[in-house]
Amino acid sequence: MTKSDKPRMHPMVHEAKDLMEKGRMDRREFVRLAALLGVSAGAAYAMAGVKPSFAQQADLPFPQADDNAKSGGTLRVAMQVQKMEDPATYSWVEMSNQTRHMLEHLTFTTPDNVTQPMLAESWEASDDLRTWTFKLRPGIKWHNGDDLTVDDIIFNMTRWMDPEVGSSNIGLSTFASMVEEKDGQKVMIPGSLEKVDDLTLRMNLSKPVLSVPEDLYNYPTAIVHRSFKPPLSDNPIGTGAYTLTNLKVGERCELKRVTETTDGKPFEYWGGEVFLDEIHYYNFDEDNQLTAFASGDVDAIYEFGIEQYELAEAVEGEIIEARTAQTVCARMRVTEKPFDNEKLRKAVVMACDNSVYRDLVFQGRGDIGENHHVSPIHPEYYELPALKRDVEGAKKLLAEAGYPDGIELTIDCGNTDGPWHQTVCEIMRDQLKDAGIRLNINVIPASKYWEIWDSTPFGITAWTHRPLGTMVLSLGYRTGVPWNETAFADPEFDAALDDAEATLDVEARRQKMEKVEKILQDAAVMVQPVWRPVFTIAATRVHGYPPHPTQYHQFNKVWVDS
Repeated sequence: MTKSDKPRMHPMVHEAKDLMEKGRMDRREFVRLAALLGVSAGAAYAMAGVKPSFAQQADLPFPQADDNAKSGGTLRVAMQVQKMEDPATYSWVEMSNQTRHMLEHLTFTTPDNVTQPMLAESWEASDDLRTWTFKLRPGIKWHNGDDLTVDDIIFNMTRWMDPEVGSSNIGLSTFASMVEEKDGQKVMIPGSLEKVDDLTLRMNLSKPVLSVPEDLYNYPTAIVHRSFKPPLSDNPIGTGAYTLTNLKVGERCELKRVTETTDGKPFEYWGGEVFLDEIHYYNFDEDNQLTAFASGDVDAIYEFGIEQYELAEAVEGEIIEARTAQTVCARMRVTEKPFDNEKLRKAVVMACDNSVYRDLVFQGRGDIGENHHVSPIHPEYYELPALKRDVEGAKKLLAEAGYPDGIELTIDCGNTDGPWHQTVCEIMRDQLKDAGIRLNINVIPASKYWEIWDSTPFGITAWTHRPLGTMVLSLGYRTGVPWNETAFADPEFDAALDDAEATLDVEARRQKMEKVEKILQDAAVMVQPVWRPVFTIAATRVHGYPPHPTQYHQFNKVWVDS
């Protein structure tokens, strides 16, 4: 377990240590795997002989507090302010950032990709990775004075696997292994969740899954109170240090530190001291956030685009840049005409040159995408042969698809991460015309794109960073999962992904990922041309502002000079 009087070391930890010592696994990957298997982060780093990237509080997932930290003040952040209805169905990081200071997760994945206990105190996996036992931290209180118990966790997980709720969590490997097909729907297998006692939960899976703790920090896995009924904004009961005091969608979201429960008793936050009195989000689109910062309206922003980098350098503040597995997919829905024609899809993909987008959009930053949604920074990434543009081949396929004179297509673009989405579409348009494909770009407001992102026949959709390629593939491409916006379905792909996920040896997993990546790449369901860097900035009066490749906000140890 992660913390136990008599810790049991999972046999795979010994296997991983042996692989590390033989040079078949790097030290940081060992730390990540050991932590997943229940070794405390401190012990895992010690076993690997490396230091963590940040000093950490004992037994807590948060950074060590600054000795000079001062309590008080309000942190003002520019970000799109969105509705807060049902965390289980959140589909955008901004929603989760508004919520994360109030609702928390069982686990927490740090910026260096190590997953640690959060609401959970510890966990243990069976030798075959089919049974996982989680222990909750004792003494955690909800804002209404109730104790956090396993009943809350079972309530949440049961909702996530309820097809009527429509949570994307059902696509995660953890929960995909606890459901079965019944009457055309995926429903929870009886006995999958077992209450051992008030603080101990046992999860019984139908197949081995290594990524269970990582899955539990996916942003729609925030834990709500067992009495929860949407919308969250109407009754914001949480376990976090802050609660919602004001929400005006498209304008502002205000959170205030909790000092007493709703029944008038003192509230002691389990996660230790926090410093900010309040956190305020003010609504600005991505292309206006840096302007708001430069004018002094906010202390920090969610992000700014590469086209604003020179302006950011001219403004007083700390620029934070992160290499990420964030991307866009110009994806085609294979059940909708004309994209139900595989030759047409392959013509679209073949006419594009992915190698130029990084330079044209991000000035050489980021990584080249390969149309299979696994990033070079994912530990299991397998490097396939570089894609090559073939305009004549695309024309031939287009003719075979029934379009010898070319075709006119329209892609929906909401610029949900900023105007660079449109830039990507414009590059595609210029490339596709050489093959006789005339691409129209339908630019719509981000709010309108959010309404159709998973149903439009052709759209460009942003996907945030996940620590594992297998995680994002499970969320987005497994047969029938809620976030499968391409409607791609292939039992061979699902089985190959299962096999890769259950493999501990990193090199062996990479070899198995070759098949996974190739199946998806050959299906030609998307042009996924670039992995983007993210940029943000914070004022010099803001201390401890934490960079994270997911852009998740965790402000427990942030403080501001008055």
